[in-house]
Formats: sequence, C-alpha cells, structure tokens
Amino acid sequence: MSKFREVLLKYWGYSKFREMQEEIVESIAQGKDTLGLLPTGGGKSITFQTFSMANLGVCLVITPLIALMKDQVENLQKRKVKAVAIYSGMTKIEIERALDNVIYGDYKFLYLSPERLQNFYFQEKLVHMKVNLIAVDEAHCISQWGYDFRPSYLEIAKIREKLPDIPILALTATATPKVVDDIQEKLLFKEKNVLQKSFERKNLVYYVINTEDKQKQLFKLVTKIEGCAVIYVRNRRKTKEYAMLLQKYNISADYYHAGLDAQTRAFKQSEWQKDNIRIMVCTNAFGMGIDKSDVRLVIHLDLPDSPEAYFQEAGRAGRDGKKAWAFLVTNSADKAQAKRNITTAFPELKKVKEVYNAICNYLQIPIGAGKDLDYPFDIFELAKNFKLDVLSIYNSIKILEASNMLTYSEEANNVSRIMISVNRDDLYKFQVENEMLDNFIKMLLRTYTGIFNDYINISEEYLAKKANTKSETIIELLKTLAKYKIISYIPRINKPLIHFTAERLEDRGIVFDIKELNERKERTLSRMEAMLNYATSNNKCRSQQLLAYFGEIDTQRCGACDVCLRRNELGLSKYEFDIILEEIKEIVNFEPCLLNDLVEKIKFDENKIIKVVQWLFENKKMIYDKENKLKWNKE
Repeated sequence: MSKFREVLLKYWGYSKFREMQEEIVESIAQGKDTLGLLPTGGGKSITFQTFSMANLGVCLVITPLIALMKDQVENLQKRKVKAVAIYSGMTKIEIERALDNVIYGDYKFLYLSPERLQNFYFQEKLVHMKVNLIAVDEAHCISQWGYDFRPSYLEIAKIREKLPDIPILALTATATPKVVDDIQEKLLFKEKNVLQKSFERKNLVYYVINTEDKQKQLFKLVTKIEGCAVIYVRNRRKTKEYAMLLQKYNISADYYHAGLDAQTRAFKQSEWQKDNIRIMVCTNAFGMGIDKSDVRLVIHLDLPDSPEAYFQEAGRAGRDGKKAWAFLVTNSADKAQAKRNITTAFPELKKVKEVYNAICNYLQIPIGAGKDLDYPFDIFELAKNFKLDVLSIYNSIKILEASNMLTYSEEANNVSRIMISVNRDDLYKFQVENEMLDNFIKMLLRTYTGIFNDYINISEEYLAKKANTKSETIIELLKTLAKYKIISYIPRINKPLIHFTAERLEDRGIVFDIKELNERKERTLSRMEAMLNYATSNNKCRSQQLLAYFGEIDTQRCGACDVCLRRNELGLSKYEFDIILEEIKEIVNFEPCLLNDLVEKIKFDENKIIKVVQWLFENKKMIYDKENKLKWNKE
C-alpha cells in the first residue's frame, strides 16, 4: 500500500481513491506542476490533503472562499490534523500568531485568501516555512477568460519566485480549454500537465422547461421529486417570496441571501444541512464550500450568467452518486432580462469613481491610507447616506475588485474569539482581588480548553445560557476583562468586510484599464449568449451541450434529459436522427421546399424523415414560408 493510501485510510477511512485522485497525487509527488480538473463533488481537497499529510512540511492552500476555509480547517482539526486559516476579519495579532504557529508548531495546512499573499508580513514569514506544496483552489479565478476572474490570484506567481522548487497543484471544476491553457501560463507551470476526469455527471439529469407560470412549475417539481432541494433566484426579495409561498402550502422551506446577518445565515445553513429544512431558496451566495451530498434537486428560476455558474450550481445535486435532477425554468422575458443584467453589471466609470470615493469617505479613510486593512461595511447604510442605488454600488465594487483596488467579502468572520493574556499566576491573583469576576473566569476556563495558548472561538449566547443570564451581560463581562488586559476579546463581526489591497487614491489617480474592461464585458456577453443557447436549444442532449462548452466533444447522449426523452419517442437511433436532421437543415437552408420534395431528396425511410420533420416543427427549428414550403427557422 502506498503512503498516500495509508494516509487516506488512517484519516479518512477510505481504502482507495476516487477516479483521477491518485493520479493527481502521484503527479505532484514526482514534483510536477499539475492542473487537476474534477467535477463538483469530485473530491478535489483530498488530493492535496493526502499529499501533504504523507510528506514533511506545510501545504499552502489558496482559496477565495472563507466558508470553505473554515469548513476544511474544522474537518481537519476533527481528524487531529493541525490546520489554520487566515482571512478577512482577523486582527493583526491573530494573523501573526497563526503564521508563527505554522513556522514553529508543526502545522500541516495554511489556508489563506489570495489577497493575503501581497501582505508584507506574510511574505516575510514565508521564507521561514517548510512548504511542501502550493494548492490553488478555484484556479479558474486566475484567468481573465474565466467567469470569476480575481486579479489577486496573479500574486501566486510571485510566491513561486520565493519557492521555486515547490510544485503547484491547481484545481477547478469549471474551465474551458482556453482557461485551462491560461491557468498553466499564469501559474508559471514548468511544463503543461493536465489531469482531467470527465465533467460528465451520469447520475444528474438536466432539464429545461419553458413556461409563463414559473410558480406553478415550481410546485409541480418540488411535489413530484422528493428529498433535499436548492432553488436559485437572482435577487434577495425573491428568496423570501418563494420560501413563504412554499411554507404557505406546508412545504418545508427557508430562504438565504448575503443580506442576512452572519448568525442568521449560519443558523439557516445548519438547519438545512441537518435536514430540518428541506428546501433552501437562495441567491448564488448559498452553496459555496458547502459539502452536502444528498441534494436531490436543484432548480434555477432565473437564468444564470454563464454555463460555468450554472454547471457549478446544478452540480450541487447528487454528489452522493445517486440520481438527481437539475431544472432550468425559463420564460419569454428571460432573454431581455439577461441583456439588462449585463448592462447594469458594467456601470459608467464616472459612477464607479463616485462609489469608490463614497466608500472611502463612509469608512473615513484618508488619501494614502487603508492598504491591507479590513473595514466592516454596510452597503445599505452607504446607499442611504450618499443617496446611491444599492445595485450600482454592488456592480461598482465588482469593477473596483477587477481593478485590484479592494475586495469585498460577504462572508465575515461571524464568531467571537478570546485568549487569556496573562499567565496562570497573574490570573489567580486577579481572581482573588476581583471576586465579582471570579466565577465568570472559572466558567470560561471550564468551558474552553487551550484558552491560554491561542484565540478560541466562543459563543456569548451559549455562555449566557450556561450562566442563566442575558448575552448582553456576558458581553459586558468580557469587555471588562479586556479592559483589565486579562483577556484579548475580539467580538464577532456581523457585517460584510471591505479589504483594501491598495491605499486610497486621490481622484486623479483613479485610473481604469478601459481596454481590459471592454474585453471583460465582451467575455461576459459571450458567456451569457452561451447560456441563452443552452436554454433555447432543443436539438442536442443537455449534458452534451454543457460538456462541449468545456471542451469535451466526443460524448454520449445522456438519454434522460428533456431533449433526449423527446428524441427517444421518435424511435430513431442517435446516428439516424443526426444524419436526417443535418440533411434536412442543409436542403431547406439552401432553398425552401415542399415536404414531398424533401422526402425524395433524402435517402432514408420516409416515416423516419417525417418524424424528424415533426420534431423540428415541435421544437420551432423549422417553419412554413408564405408558399407553404419548409424553411429553417433562423430566429
């Protein structure tokens, strides 16, 4: 048994790897830079985790998803593996302590967001770390051709200069051929090396339903298909409306979006993961980094921005390998709405500058200050105070992120932390001198272990329940101990955070790359067109359409999607259907003709030709012209 399989068995209880996992691990073990393409739920994290556990040193894991960081660190710690994460909302002291622990404390994993790579203190500490691997999750973010480009990912190449002999493992579940090449180029791969498991999900059935009554269709789907479900909509208001509608008919449902406070979001997510809630109606803020394998149904009631986004969100269904369904429900208004979404996503640069200055003034950041600092941020308060539209602010922030001026995180650190700042003798002396605080200190010591050595996550509500008092009382007691410098107390942050990657610029210094922004808009439009083509195409298997977008051309029909089911009813093989369809298209595209003439021109059974013609009419691919001749519908 290889050392990697031994680690897999010891820490995860599996005797063998899933498809392509072991090949990826062996590749980086040979010192090769590797790009691993695995579908959503394909077990990407196991690859770098088993490698690092089987070797000396620490693995740097770069990911933009705070929820995923927290989840993976927590899971590793449960397995008695030393892991730590650095993300928005942590204090300078916490970050310094975490980095020192990695250097001196035999830690195996350091998770961090890409913008942290630019931090001078991190770079200073990096040279003292024994790094065995650089793992880059969501690697498509480094490519300007990707659907979620983040300039901060470009900093990874600079880290490679400091660690020239350390292999890099890039991982993603969504990358077109162009993005695959770009990832390897931007991450300075010594030579091209792509290991890919097909993105095909044989247990996942894709459907597109066009209807003017989406609400009625939703009820049909959630009553017909049992089990846990996720329903995606584009705006926050709709999440609540649809959830309340389902509740009205005694269907277990709740709603989730980034505008809810962190505690509420965490509670809702937990209830859904425990199956106390069956259906979560949400925006795309829900689901990133959430590992729930038994989702049976994903429904999109609004059109996603790109095939990448759709593929990733739909792919949250059926991660346990059992049959699951992904429905895209569309109507006649969706195309126009999609075009409007693109327009609003790219506000005028004058507006972006106005929003930038409003943010800086709201946060009271002087010119030349702010770099590498986090600020709690309330987008609604900003909109009210500066008379700005919330959507304009949000889309302007996206432009500012793409221009590498700041980053915006709705995943604020939602847990309070404390650490005792004095030694045991001084603490005992303080307890003797302050009887009023003695019992509270004893409760803290009984409740939380390791409190002298590191920051520990605490819950004021839990402590209040334990002490039979109000959480406000606990907060005041903690503040009192902090005032006496007995503890270091970091209250939880319930607001999103803005992290400034550069100091505040004066007005004339705010310059945008117009060419890059225009190209970015064109790429966004192109992805939206691809999504519209998927939603309106009725003559190619849904799975084949998605796989072709990601560069997998020679794939089989799934036989189960809405397109395949309609085609199956014709009683034709795929070969027969495709040949007849192509011949019909070629003939009527050249010149409209009568049905009898068409049948004579095609050397196939007449009944089969007529079946394909009927199918083309039903799916609005062919129409009659004024002379009652068959004509290809080019609309």
